[in-house]
Amino acid sequence: MAIHDVLAREVTTLVFDQYGTIVDMQSDLTTAVAPFLKDKGWDGEAHRFVTWWRRTHFENSMIDALCDRGHTPYRQIGHRAVSYVMDRCEISYSQDDVRWLVSQIEVLKPFPEVIEALGALREAGYTLAILSNGDRDMLEAAKPHIGFPFDHVISVEEAGYFKPHWKTYASATEIIGVDRSSCLFVANHAFDCIGAKSFGMRTAFIDRRKRPYGETPHEADVTVADFKELAAILL
Repeated sequence: MAIHDVLAREVTTLVFDQYGTIVDMQSDLTTAVAPFLKDKGWDGEAHRFVTWWRRTHFENSMIDALCDRGHTPYRQIGHRAVSYVMDRCEISYSQDDVRWLVSQIEVLKPFPEVIEALGALREAGYTLAILSNGDRDMLEAAKPHIGFPFDHVISVEEAGYFKPHWKTYASATEIIGVDRSSCLFVANHAFDCIGAKSFGMRTAFIDRRKRPYGETPHEADVTVADFKELAAILL
């Protein structure tokens, strides 16, 4: 039996990453920071600043999880990452500047096809949830900007670790009240799919950036271009 048929038959719950999967983090943050950087007199490319910011944030969150000495809030990790990149770029800044930049994460918009696809999946009876590295209050603030009522919006604060630690996915299944084998975890990041797959969830890799998934024993069950293609497989 084809994997598409298996997923359509056995999956009852879709668990989505938020940043970069539901919402367009790279493009929207680039749009937000471009005038800020121009005002600061920095003549580099805004999208590169955002890429450095996101990579630094990811590195710091992984260090936090590996040190295993208590969970640091996503916002605090973000402040450290932005400050580092500003220092790297030799940009003069205040703590208000840092707070404003990090706050832009809370107002990111969904990718164009996301809401329609989510509506069709809900109509078909799937439970729809978000599992995000974001803090609870950041995820709450983002809800009106996303504009879709998920059944569950779960922060990794519940587990005390950043993804891809297995406890984050375990906490999500406990909160939703579903077995891991009935969950399809959906992310635009290979590391997130790998974490979910290693825990025992099925996974869908949203390959918007046309990048290879990479060699790993935890291969995604399906790779799709966007949410429209994902919905077509499951409906």
